[in-house]
Amino acid sequence: MFESLKSKLKNVFGKSSSLDPEKIYKNTPDDAPAESADPDFEKYVPKQSGAENSVPAHKSAEGEKPASRKEQLKLDKRKKADPVKGPSVDMMVGDSGKKIKDDPLDDLLDELELVLLESDVAYLVTQDIILGVRDNLINKKYGRQYTLEEVVETAVKEAVKDVLKVNEFDFDEWMEKQPKPAVIMFVGINGTGKTTAIAKIAKRLSDTGKSTVIAACDTFRAGAIEQLSIHAERLGVKIVKQGQDADPSAVAFDAIEHAKSKRKDAVLLDTAGRMQTNNNLINEMKKIVRVSKPALKIFVGDALAGNDAIEQAKVFDAAIGIDAIILTKIDTDAKGGAALSIAHTIGKPIAFVSDGQGYDDLQVFDSDWMLNRLFEE
Repeated sequence: MFESLKSKLKNVFGKSSSLDPEKIYKNTPDDAPAESADPDFEKYVPKQSGAENSVPAHKSAEGEKPASRKEQLKLDKRKKADPVKGPSVDMMVGDSGKKIKDDPLDDLLDELELVLLESDVAYLVTQDIILGVRDNLINKKYGRQYTLEEVVETAVKEAVKDVLKVNEFDFDEWMEKQPKPAVIMFVGINGTGKTTAIAKIAKRLSDTGKSTVIAACDTFRAGAIEQLSIHAERLGVKIVKQGQDADPSAVAFDAIEHAKSKRKDAVLLDTAGRMQTNNNLINEMKKIVRVSKPALKIFVGDALAGNDAIEQAKVFDAAIGIDAIILTKIDTDAKGGAALSIAHTIGKPIAFVSDGQGYDDLQVFDSDWMLNRLFEE
């Protein structure tokens, strides 16, 4: 996953470590205090045995004498160390060390910007990441035990995570708070995997003891009704449908009334997926919203569509107001840009990512989960 983006990022970081240190750092006084040269994690965390390590954090090793401000800062940094993710940028920043020059850093950030844009990361999102990295690094001093490669990569990861964490959404928690039936409307362009995503949500609800009704509101295509009917039969879920060219809002109304009479937990509304620029489609979506009054409107976007998926989401959001996003085909997205862009651009959370064709191939979106896939070896 994301091999293209990962390999390009690796190339950028690899170049940084090969640069001449004298050109990267501004010289510091010879008598400037140096920090520990041992980068091993155990150096960050006080050992649990031995008299020399039994001193409380607020004491120095000489007895009751309070630790100096500098010693206390180092102790505080050690507490932030993560044995899995390693030190944060805050841990790398210190009162002493080497100071990064503007020009070499800007050269690296220019390369990073190009890599992100080539990987379908939206321009505004790219700018947020670049500015975040620059603000974290410029004119700051870093411990001599770290390489520039480590510092830059850590700063990039933290900036990317800030983008990914925009408006995180817990679908399962949301469902628990909804009155019956919770009406959920799915919108998106044909070919994005919308119908399959609906089936996966139905399976997820069934697995948690929730009863579901599916409404085949995409009456523009007979094939869509048939496809949804097959999914409903396989999952043992009730489907409400009419013939081709029937009024989609009427199908939604019938499904909701059935769910109310049977005390079902959720109604999942499929909708037509003609191009988002089709005025008839947009008017159709608006009518379904007026009739069904959905509690949640989910945009289903194709990760492979890149910036096209962002434009699609913008149109649907402007027309009916999107509440959350499901990003499909994430397992085949070599560039990885859509996941970084779509939620940030329209200000709506990614609820799930779909990473396969099976009914269980639906993952709750998590910023750490995505970050690991963007940067893992």
